[in-house]
Amino acid sequence: MNSRDEALSALEDEIGVLIGRARRVVAERARVMHPDMQAGSYLILGFVRSHGPVRATAIGENFAIDKGSISRHVQQLIDFGLVSRAPDPHDGRAILLSATDEGKRRLDAITQARRDTFYERVQDWSTQDLASFAAALSRYNIALSDQ
Repeated sequence: MNSRDEALSALEDEIGVLIGRARRVVAERARVMHPDMQAGSYLILGFVRSHGPVRATAIGENFAIDKGSISRHVQQLIDFGLVSRAPDPHDGRAILLSATDEGKRRLDAITQARRDTFYERVQDWSTQDLASFAAALSRYNIALSDQ
């Protein structure tokens, strides 16, 4: 690299590759969960698993998607037996979404398989390389957090 512009261009290219791969991986994981599952539904299941029980509005705020899209994804997850809904004990008009035991089990299995693959692919990286890369990604994510 001879210039900052070339370095920034190379970084943009590599981030584009990363984003494309991430999208493919999420789509593959969704299909492992259920052959008809959409990638968005898989991401929502992970959010509900991590943050549940949650209202649909929390999903919308996290993913910046409209109520109709949330409703379709949530219904798909309910139909697959991966998410359940129950009245909010603090506000009977509201509904809380939770991952079912089956949803948790299947998501945990996919997560473990993902970790195993990831660890295998970076097994020849030194601890310093891993720490430096994590720090650089963190710095990058912080820089983009205002966008």
